[in-house]
Amino acid sequence: MPTQAARKPAPAVAESPAADDRYRAPALDKGLDILELLAQQPQGLTRAEIVKEMDRSASEIYRMLERLVARQYVTRSIAGDRYALSLKLFALANIHPPLNRLINQALPVMDAFARQAEQSCHLGVYDRGNVLITSQINSPRGWSFSLHRGARVGLLDTASGHVLLAFSDADNAARMRAEHTAVDGEVPITEAKLQATLGSIRKAGFLERDSQQSYGVVDISFPILGPDHCALAALTCPYIRRIDRHVGPDLQAARELLRQAAQTLSLTQGVAQPLP
Repeated sequence: MPTQAARKPAPAVAESPAADDRYRAPALDKGLDILELLAQQPQGLTRAEIVKEMDRSASEIYRMLERLVARQYVTRSIAGDRYALSLKLFALANIHPPLNRLINQALPVMDAFARQAEQSCHLGVYDRGNVLITSQINSPRGWSFSLHRGARVGLLDTASGHVLLAFSDADNAARMRAEHTAVDGEVPITEAKLQATLGSIRKAGFLERDSQQSYGVVDISFPILGPDHCALAALTCPYIRRIDRHVGPDLQAARELLRQAAQTLSLTQGVAQPLP
């Protein structure tokens, strides 16, 4: 029987009032709804249980299930009375490592940001207690502050680290902090100040502050969110203001461009929302 946690799955693509109906694909949505429902049920469900949970007719569910079985996304028990997810989605997800896929998707978006904002930006992910810089794009103007790809920076004193912590669930945040070891030059922070900082990041949906590592730099950092609204990565711009005669995008413009870039890469509708 379905567990208590099972609920009628949300549509595969969140719809907004402005959604263009020309791009609706009800059959695809139906198939994705079945996959998402079965993902919550490690022991599988009977066809009747799936029909009940999805509130659809038995005939349309039967046709979709048969196609999913034929394409090997869903398996049927030997007795033929229960359906469960196969390992095909797992196999497809691992054809290319997830981090490589994220980097490949992020690079053109980061490059567009750098050209429009005339600032550098970098992508940071959590890795073994701190933050690993996986991608870096320099400003095309030649004037910028940048971090080398592969650099490791502090979890507890950088904009990227604080954004990753702010948009992690409680269990992951505790694990990240337990694994943390101080990096060279790390700025200490009290527990009270850290919690206040993380709270303000969640409330605003991003972080903007003077760099704690370099003078004259303002760090702007947005989370790249997964479907669960937790951070997959942090997209950060170390903004520097030129004082010569060249007039480029100001801090506010750079912040908005970075917000749009993070939203483009996130797997949610909109940018960061506070976690429950």
